[in-house]
Amino acid sequence: MSQRGFDLAQLRTFVAVADSGSVSAGAERVFLSQSSVSEQLKKLEERAGQPLFVRSKQGVSATPAGSRLLEHARRIIAMNEAAFEDLQGRLLDGELRIAVTDYYRPHDVARILKTFSEQHPRLKLHVTVLPSAVIDSQAGDDASFDIGLSLRLVAGKPNAPAARGSVQGTVVRREKLLWVSAADASPRPTAPYQLVLLPASCQLQRFVVKLLDENKVPYVVSHSASGVAGLQLALKAGLGISCLNESSIGAGVAACPPGIGLPSLPAVEFHLLPGRIGESEQVSNARTALTRLFS
Repeated sequence: MSQRGFDLAQLRTFVAVADSGSVSAGAERVFLSQSSVSEQLKKLEERAGQPLFVRSKQGVSATPAGSRLLEHARRIIAMNEAAFEDLQGRLLDGELRIAVTDYYRPHDVARILKTFSEQHPRLKLHVTVLPSAVIDSQAGDDASFDIGLSLRLVAGKPNAPAARGSVQGTVVRREKLLWVSAADASPRPTAPYQLVLLPASCQLQRFVVKLLDENKVPYVVSHSASGVAGLQLALKAGLGISCLNESSIGAGVAACPPGIGLPSLPAVEFHLLPGRIGESEQVSNARTALTRLFS
């Protein structure tokens, strides 16, 4: 009897490459060499009977057939992991409250949480988007959430200790910070810079203002947004420039070119807050599962 269906390992590799946008980045995610990943993709395309990726110098993008298979692959992988967790007695049940900073991959976070939900179909999720300062301040036993994901600035060397008073956690992702503006704006904005900001309660925005002041860069606040989504809209509308992490830069927004008089920016890290003393085994297991998905 001829083999039917797809190889699970090849599907995992396929999803990793699709999510990262390149074979090299996908290879890092699945801990394989680029040649091994390329071979797996070749076999998967042979099994599918059609191309799954369009390859270019910029990376790879899914073909229409690849996009259809990607949706199936996510469900297959999620169901496989749910079955394994169930037989190990670790399938999550009940309710779970998650707080996520709105800087974290705004274009992907819904898919990530959907994958988590599919892996644990008996779990009811309550997701709240909050400023990182609020998430960090509620890290104690009286928090309104079970698991929190916040953004931190990386000060100094990559392995430098966290700032005094900050809550230690697991770093799940690191990204560059970039000066950004509307994609169709002048490629070389001039001073005084029109600045689009979030409220002063946002640590990243406070840092931006302090950085400009310290470097004596002239600016005026042209628009104040209530959240990252509003910030993106203001940027697309050409109301000024701002500072965003890489995964927050969506369509209609682009990085400003270097050498225009703006100071260099540090990186940021996304921290999954540590477990609390006496928390349930379910929350601990959920944190472990989310660590893999958030990375």
